[in-house]
Amino acid sequence: MPDLAFFTRLLDDAEPAERYRLATEQIRHAERFGFDSAWVAQHHFHGNEGGLPSPLVFLAHAAAHTSTITLGTGVITLGLEDPIRVAEDASVLDALSGGRLQLGFSSGGTPASFPPFGAVFADRHPVFDAKIAALFAALGGDDLGGGNHLYPPAHGLAERVWFATFSAPLAVRAGELGLGLQLSRTQPRPEGDPELPLWDVQHPIVDAYEAALPAGAERRVSVARSVYVADDGEAARALAEERYRRSPLARSIVGDAVDDLPRDELLRRLDVHVGYVDTVVASLAADTLLPRATQLSFQVHSVDPAHELVLRSIELIATEVAPRLGWRGADAEGPATA
Repeated sequence: MPDLAFFTRLLDDAEPAERYRLATEQIRHAERFGFDSAWVAQHHFHGNEGGLPSPLVFLAHAAAHTSTITLGTGVITLGLEDPIRVAEDASVLDALSGGRLQLGFSSGGTPASFPPFGAVFADRHPVFDAKIAALFAALGGDDLGGGNHLYPPAHGLAERVWFATFSAPLAVRAGELGLGLQLSRTQPRPEGDPELPLWDVQHPIVDAYEAALPAGAERRVSVARSVYVADDGEAARALAEERYRRSPLARSIVGDAVDDLPRDELLRRLDVHVGYVDTVVASLAADTLLPRATQLSFQVHSVDPAHELVLRSIELIATEVAPRLGWRGADAEGPATA
């Protein structure tokens, strides 16, 4: 049975401090309803793309307001960071949270974010390789020069690292290192096949990852999906349509067809599962990649409903959607037992 994860990019329509307060409340709500983990993304400079440049700082705050839920980064762009400082911050956070931290990394996907850090987007892959090696040396307790070692010790944090990718090469690297694999809620389609289902794009990535795993290594595959469940399914789908019709992200995926596609086709092409419980259960059940996941990560963006609707969606996923799809047993922690 896969773990259930809640993912947020902190995109509430509010000032930064209020965004962080609302996201903390959402994570606490996910913990209350039995979610196994909560994840945040790192985005630099542009608040409308994601409001969190410092995910470890925020997760330290979230750790202080929770007690059991695992907390993770999905992801940190390691090429823009000092790997030793990341290891130090992560080890402190892991100690403060009682060993609840998971670390997801990527080589980076936003070219405009690189120049302010003195980094070159075209060099991101070799830079990532060098920095991930330095990070693992620190987490593993190696001598970092001059007899210096990471303090506090990482205590198994190196076994809780994930790589996020859109393609097979980094998935192979994750497999070879025995790490976890994070797959996105949507991704570009192959040229010439724009309507290929998302799961058919991602199956080969999982295949490559699994083929590279050493014998006996733990298989960890996190599959993210955009899911917004509401009591009023028609209102939820109308909201999603309204948001996507004017969304630059949607236009970048489907082009000018975003203006004319029927609602159901638009939502299908954008890989989003929206509506009442029955509708969402049916659309998720059609996704053939989900049975291969060890973790299912649910995101409400880029529909981005109001905060109280996010809370209700968390409840419905935990109490209605997950049990009906066999992802959560009858003895799961929920509102009656939390």
